[in-house]
Amino acid sequence: MQTEHQDFATEFPELAQRIAELAGGNAHFQRRLEEFQELTARIEHIERNDALSDSPDLLAMKQQRLALKDELYQMATRG
Repeated sequence: MQTEHQDFATEFPELAQRIAELAGGNAHFQRRLEEFQELTARIEHIERNDALSDSPDLLAMKQQRLALKDELYQMATRG
């Protein structure tokens, strides 16, 4: 199965500068962004290589990634 790479900054180009600022100066944002990136890599690996890519574990990881994305977005859009 071919999957599209999920990159937080690419998904929100209008926030690219703010994301870069937070990633460079906010330790909490940086940790959460790293978690998002690591989880994304794990999910994409499973989707590319595992015939059971609809497993409950994968669904749980996708839900966790969505929660991280929401948190990162909220942080990036706060003034």
